[in-house]
Amino acid sequence: MNKKQKKWLKRILIALVIFFAIMVADHLGLLALAFGEPGALYASFVLYLIPYLIAGHDVLAKAWRNIRRGEAFDESFLMAIATVGAFAMILFPDTEPHMAEGAAVMLFYQIGELFQSYAVGKSRKSIADMMDIAPDYANIERDGALEQVDPDEVAVGSVIVVKPGERVPIDGMVVEGSSQLDTAALTGESIPRHVEEGAEVISGCINMTGLLRVRTTKLFGASTVSRILELVENASEKKAKTENFITRFARVYTPAVTFAALAIAVIPPLLGMGAWADWILRGLTFLVVSCPCALVISVPLSFFGGIGGASRLGILVKGSNYLEALSRVDTVVFDKTGTLTSGTFNVVAIHPEESIDPDYLLDLAAHAEAFSDHPIAVSVKAAYSGKIDQARVDKVTEESGHGVSARVDEHVVMVGNDKLMAAHGSSWHDCELTGTILHVSVDGRYIGHIVIADVVKDDAKQAVRDLHAAGVERCIMLTGDREDVAAAVAKQLGLDEYHAQLLPGDKVERVEQIMDGVRDNLAFVGDGINDAPVLTRADVGIAMGAMGSDAAIEAADIVLMDDKPSNIARAISVARKTMAIVWQNIIFAIGVKVIILVLAAFGIANMWLAVFGDVGVAVIAILNAMRAMNVKEL
Repeated sequence: MNKKQKKWLKRILIALVIFFAIMVADHLGLLALAFGEPGALYASFVLYLIPYLIAGHDVLAKAWRNIRRGEAFDESFLMAIATVGAFAMILFPDTEPHMAEGAAVMLFYQIGELFQSYAVGKSRKSIADMMDIAPDYANIERDGALEQVDPDEVAVGSVIVVKPGERVPIDGMVVEGSSQLDTAALTGESIPRHVEEGAEVISGCINMTGLLRVRTTKLFGASTVSRILELVENASEKKAKTENFITRFARVYTPAVTFAALAIAVIPPLLGMGAWADWILRGLTFLVVSCPCALVISVPLSFFGGIGGASRLGILVKGSNYLEALSRVDTVVFDKTGTLTSGTFNVVAIHPEESIDPDYLLDLAAHAEAFSDHPIAVSVKAAYSGKIDQARVDKVTEESGHGVSARVDEHVVMVGNDKLMAAHGSSWHDCELTGTILHVSVDGRYIGHIVIADVVKDDAKQAVRDLHAAGVERCIMLTGDREDVAAAVAKQLGLDEYHAQLLPGDKVERVEQIMDGVRDNLAFVGDGINDAPVLTRADVGIAMGAMGSDAAIEAADIVLMDDKPSNIARAISVARKTMAIVWQNIIFAIGVKVIILVLAAFGIANMWLAVFGDVGVAVIAILNAMRAMNVKEL
């Protein structure tokens, strides 16, 4: 509880003590004994005004300010009119006095408001704690000593020092040292990430073990931590349709119930249907219960909690409108490379011809590819466990689109596709495995082949299964890869359909065709780097593995900071839970208020029930809204 809230609570407690002291004195007949009748009535009027003004003077002041601005119809106005009206009932001395109820309504209203303030503050603090990734300083080494400077002052290319226990302040590359990085605040992932010289590091991670020297690659304002904080801060500006509806509803609802209360107080006694005092009290009770604070506070708080809960899982949502749209997704379209697969080539099989040693086959292929930076060549060299001796290699010739030929240990080695083999008159045979096939020949003799493939991510199959279990009707894959590769991946993952050999421009067109047959919303999931047009076109664009990717954060509506497809289903689960809570609060708040409003109009509900209809409903709705923040940790 902050200083302002503590001061507020102290004021309420003082008012409550005075209020109950007056109530006890009144019920014991002490006021009648001291002031006689009707002096006791006017004494209680003056005495109850004391706790009323101590607790509610700011509400009265706010209502007056709003009336002067022409913005009268808000909850402060409703409370001011209702409670002042309750005190004004003293003008009808024949009726039961209602000063106690007037003071009590203001007191309980303020207790409810304090609770709401505390709940909102706690939610904001929880999000602030979760996203507490902003560094306070950066260490620069000057004259052999470390100096703490503002991260904004660090130029690109500067070397900063990150000690164990400190946050990495700016994106960069490790130039010295090795360590484990805690990325939980960004990704929700509890497993530390190992970094060493040459590795990229991003701001917001915590250095856990060794000292690191990092050469910055961005200004602080363009670093990952700054972009994420900006995204979270701006999320509240993009409101969901439901949230906007509640705001518009309150603008119409408040003046409507004010005039309805006035009608209840004035019209029936004018028509001779009862005493003025009775109908005025009904009108005042109607005003108290009609206060819409349960709706206008709990609905935004539910969305706020949902966005905060998602951020704990490393799921960044740019606004409640995207959370609402995600809850209605029934079709998920995936990009293949980098989303469902790792996006890097790996050797998955080595098939030597009879009497040929697999290690010998891989040794020759790795040396023939020794001078190539092609992704396929890199994967072959990575699979080779020995050290590549470039002195064994000469006369290297790359044949574009076919492969490479080289002389290794005085032997002519050919490594490439079937077209390379055919062009040089070497026999070869196909492979039953799906992937890129590298045929290898030595001095014109075929010795076998190596199978290279883009490996499916560990949790991709589970991700598709989880999405189907969550009610997503279709999971579709789009890829520029070959038909046979796409078919194999789709079958392995249990996808509903796939479309292969697509150019980047074709993906947008294909998504538009799929959207024509979608009942609700379509989400496109990509790596955010080359899928920006499709991410923008889909109802919901989700960027995968976007830690450090500016393009992803820019183009997508929802950003998954880690590289796990399984978190797509978790994001949808958070969105649906949030929307369920939103509608629970809407139905509960409106339902209870309508019942008590009807009872108030017929004179059945008293002021005390009205207090529950306002403060009680608001507190229950807020407690329910805070459930949106509770998510299952990774």
